[in-house]
Amino acid sequence: MSRLADTTEAVQLGMGRELLAHARGLLPETPHGELRYLAECLTEALADALRVADSRGRRLERLN
Repeated sequence: MSRLADTTEAVQLGMGRELLAHARGLLPETPHGELRYLAECLTEALADALRVADSRGRRLERLN
């Protein structure tokens, strides 16, 4: 189970990094419609990152 969680975490964090890099490149000249889509994607990536952090925290609590 731990390996699956680690793999899922790595995928989610990698996607978040890619999305952040993409957002940084687009933001200066992006039309409003595309900004909304980008904001939705960034919101999902942040939710994934928070889910990873919460999961890590729970696993660490069980080890202590």
